[in-house]
Amino acid sequence: MLLYGILTTRDKSMQSEITLEDSSFPAWKNLLLVAVFLTITPITLVTSIFSLYSLSTVGEEKREEVSHPVNILGTSASGVRVYASLPSTLPSISSTIGTADARAEIIRQYLLSYDSPLAPYADSIITASDKYGLDYRLITAIAQQESNLCKKIPPGSFNCWGWGIHSQGTLGFSSYDSGIEEVSKGLKEKYIDKGYLTIDEIMAKYTPSSNGSWAFGVAQFMGEMQ
Repeated sequence: MLLYGILTTRDKSMQSEITLEDSSFPAWKNLLLVAVFLTITPITLVTSIFSLYSLSTVGEEKREEVSHPVNILGTSASGVRVYASLPSTLPSISSTIGTADARAEIIRQYLLSYDSPLAPYADSIITASDKYGLDYRLITAIAQQESNLCKKIPPGSFNCWGWGIHSQGTLGFSSYDSGIEEVSKGLKEKYIDKGYLTIDEIMAKYTPSSNGSWAFGVAQFMGEMQ
């Protein structure tokens, strides 16, 4: 009888210990989950706030870009400025530029990339552009629009810009240098000085029959020369 009581007491004690151990496991597990939650939650909140801020900043930048004037010409130290969307594809232009005027190198490499006979006259284009306060890209862009950079012109005319076209024919120049000088001067005196300050306005006088493609093309070609 005494032995039975001892065994019964021992069994109850062991059951109590097992019950205590079983009950302690969920508590430990809960503490671990709470610790993980408290660690991950701040990181998640900080990441979400940063992502929202980044998206907001990008949206503001895009709205600012849309608000900027497009296709506007204005005189500056380097000449007329044209703001236009860049084309989806750009010609291959090397980034190696020496001590010479970087603008001349940009024009030269652009002309070389199209195998244009104007390539040796890049310096003349920059000189004339500065002389008459034009954007250094404007003359080249018009030549691209009008004659595929002098590849499609009346033989011996040196007129890459469709300048002086009339019912009797097209005006001719004695050389490419002469053409660059005369067209640059004409754009300054007959267009810019008379208030034609956008590519669209220049188009209305330069080629009034255009449906808008002339201005679009000139702006796109200028965008390629960056």
